[in-house]
Amino acid sequence: MILADSAEVPVRNVVFVAPFPMPATLRFAAGIRSLKDVRLIGLFQQPPAEMSGWDWLHIVPDALDPDVLTHALQALTQKFGKIHHVAGILENIQEPLAIARQRLGIEGTDLQTATRFRDKGVMKDHLRAHGVPCARHARLRNEQDAWEFVRQVGFPIVIKPPSGAGAKATWRVRDAEELRGALSSLRPSPQNEILAEEFLRGREFSFETITLNNRPVFTSISRYLPTPLEVLENPWIQWVCLLPRDVSGPEYRDAHALGQRVIDVMRPGFAVTHMEWFRREDGSLAVGEIAMRPPGASISAMTGLVHDVDFHRAWARCAVDHQFDGPWERKFSAGVAFLRGQGRGRVAAVRGVDEAQRLMGQHVVEAKLPVVGAPKADGYEGDGYVVVRHPDTAVVERALETLIQTVQVVYA
Repeated sequence: MILADSAEVPVRNVVFVAPFPMPATLRFAAGIRSLKDVRLIGLFQQPPAEMSGWDWLHIVPDALDPDVLTHALQALTQKFGKIHHVAGILENIQEPLAIARQRLGIEGTDLQTATRFRDKGVMKDHLRAHGVPCARHARLRNEQDAWEFVRQVGFPIVIKPPSGAGAKATWRVRDAEELRGALSSLRPSPQNEILAEEFLRGREFSFETITLNNRPVFTSISRYLPTPLEVLENPWIQWVCLLPRDVSGPEYRDAHALGQRVIDVMRPGFAVTHMEWFRREDGSLAVGEIAMRPPGASISAMTGLVHDVDFHRAWARCAVDHQFDGPWERKFSAGVAFLRGQGRGRVAAVRGVDEAQRLMGQHVVEAKLPVVGAPKADGYEGDGYVVVRHPDTAVVERALETLIQTVQVVYA
């Protein structure tokens, strides 16, 4: 169905694909909507809650199936003519989109590049072959592979599916007993490969880029407090992500060099990228992984906040227009605290909100409080969040500390 009517025929047909149109995902679709001469077509498994802003919606049974996507894009081509761009921001959709693009001759990332980013084993093989420091790893096709890998690197190790996205699909295995339990649960086989990695110790950060034709034209750094894996293992921790105002000093010089090197090696083309990296206990750096997509965990929104720009539109300008409207000045620091607590069940109460508002509410720019009655969320992003911003990084750090010490989520 057509949802918008215009006297002018848009020049470019742009298809935005997501299985389920969540609010954070739709911010990027709004970025495309803001571009000139675009017919915005949504391709989803279910319609978005907000129907305005789309020129056409196409509903499919499985938006991750490349055959379904190919058929849908063929139908859209018959209706509207040439499809100029097919875009999506979720990590698990990059390979299906690449397959459909290649089949239909649509401009964009090819399958080889998408797999190089999506398959973490392929990624690390590629990085290590080019001398980029990253965790040692192995593909586990049976239990013997796992024990051989432990013999080489020792405990702890990290286990994840090869196509896992960040820490959400990751387990830390500390000893032989935990490994036996993991193997019993995961059952690695030639048909069910599991990725094992050396556990990287140290402080964890992210490194974002806007890359045009394999050249970073914008970079940003954020700090994880603590690491996402630690947060997943300790469900009571309220996780914090901080974007310092100044990331140009000598303490980040080697990180910028590493990020540039990874882009040179991985060659994402025209893309926003999100790399997780560690400063190890000896001061050296190592790459955790890199994704050819915008960052989650409110980092995209905060990247816009610290530069006082619309980062979602910047992604669209990169993905669709192959342009960047910079350079930008980093005017602020920003941070997010994700709200959760001890226990299980449903949210019974959220305590300390009024006190937190009194102490640091003037710095809050966005908030989503936990909903009483909602089941406890599984991920490290918790049941709600608060984003703060200020020109002084120290003020942001104090505000985040106040939040996690004052606000308490209670479950019953």
